[in-house]
Amino acid sequence: MKIAVLTSGGDAPGMNAAIRAVVRTGISLGHEMYGVLDGYQGLLEDRMIQLTSKDMSGMLSQGGTMLGTSRVPEFKELPVQQLAIDHLNARGINALIVIGGDGSYRGALALHELGLQTIGIPGTIDNDVYGTDYTIGFHTALNTIVDAMDKLRDTSSSHRRCSIIEVMGRTSGDLALYAGICGGAEFIITPENPIDKELIIKTLKKHHEEGRRHAIIVVTEQLFDVHKLAAEITFKSGFNSRATVLGYIQRGGRPVPQDRILASRMGSYAVQMILEGISGECIGIQNDQLIHSPLKYIVDHKKPRAELYKLVGKIS
Repeated sequence: MKIAVLTSGGDAPGMNAAIRAVVRTGISLGHEMYGVLDGYQGLLEDRMIQLTSKDMSGMLSQGGTMLGTSRVPEFKELPVQQLAIDHLNARGINALIVIGGDGSYRGALALHELGLQTIGIPGTIDNDVYGTDYTIGFHTALNTIVDAMDKLRDTSSSHRRCSIIEVMGRTSGDLALYAGICGGAEFIITPENPIDKELIIKTLKKHHEEGRRHAIIVVTEQLFDVHKLAAEITFKSGFNSRATVLGYIQRGGRPVPQDRILASRMGSYAVQMILEGISGECIGIQNDQLIHSPLKYIVDHKKPRAELYKLVGKIS
């Protein structure tokens, strides 16, 4: 077979490890492996390269994606999808493995419905893909955030300050939730756990009166202006407050061991699924076991996190 792989959407540490596993597994089983450059944009522009085992040297520990990535909103349109199919057919490529998040999965599902054999691998730092406990890149981004929180706590304690830390996640609060638990945050504000400003101010005033020297608030991006909240906390609570937006630093860096192992397992499993004739499915990991689920089911569901939010209420 000729099997292609692409990365799409936001880059995530561990994507290269997944590409490496896909390519080396495929070649070891006697198949030709191809990489699509710059995601779905590369499919539309017919930019693909054949990959060898040697090309994968050093990729296990590299962040980002060697193939490049992009966001292509027009890929929702049928003529655009058909153009991608035509380019793959012209090269004799039989199957496509897509590494990315929810938007990437929707593209893979569309191609599957047009007759192309497709498999999805969850690669996103947001950990917002239904049907899997973890996505490739999540643990590395979490490690980056917790490291920043530990450093901010040092300076917050020195200045008796409340630090507000805005992290990525879009419509999912997993990064803020996990980081808040790991970093001992007083408050965790996410799309699933909205802000209670009165409670925050009341609690911080009490903490200040008790002589506590610092407080940490973790917030998922784009919920509100964190700098305005910091100004209000400074005015009303007694704590001096500053907001820090971590931004794209969360996407970079060498993948931590959890992501390297997860990506390697998922990449190899994806090739096995292709060779078994499976299509229109995406890989997940649940209770440390690899599973696969229909793409059409996964893209319409949101991951529940009720149990972890109950934990936050007990320990914060």
